[in-house]
Amino acid sequence: QVQVAESGGGVVQTGGSLRLSCTASGGTGDGYTMSWFRQAPGKEREFVAAITWSGGTWYNSDAAKGRFTIARDNAKNTAYLQMNRLEPEDTAVYYCAAAPTSPTVGTRSGDYDVWGQGTQVTVSS
Repeated sequence: QVQVAESGGGVVQTGGSLRLSCTASGGTGDGYTMSWFRQAPGKEREFVAAITWSGGTWYNSDAAKGRFTIARDNAKNTAYLQMNRLEPEDTAVYYCAAAPTSPTVGTRSGDYDVWGQGTQVTVSS
């Protein structure tokens, strides 16, 4: 069973950038779609972006707004979320999730059975 762990969160000012990393272990991550979700206080967890093993990408346009980019390095079993022009509304715990490759890319929490512990991103105004 593959496991994932996030890193790279922190505190940044409005307009700043952060890059989150998600590293898979306990397997090669081969054949897994890796995704990012986030959960702000008092809100439901929402899908942010996903990337397949072959590099196909999906975004929640409302969350990403053209500011976020997902990428992966299969040799390092790691997926990344580059976040630019951050806004206070981006403040949340960001979670990495993984699911076996399937014909469709999941955008709901229930589509994923492997989750990291989350990393806090705080954007100050």
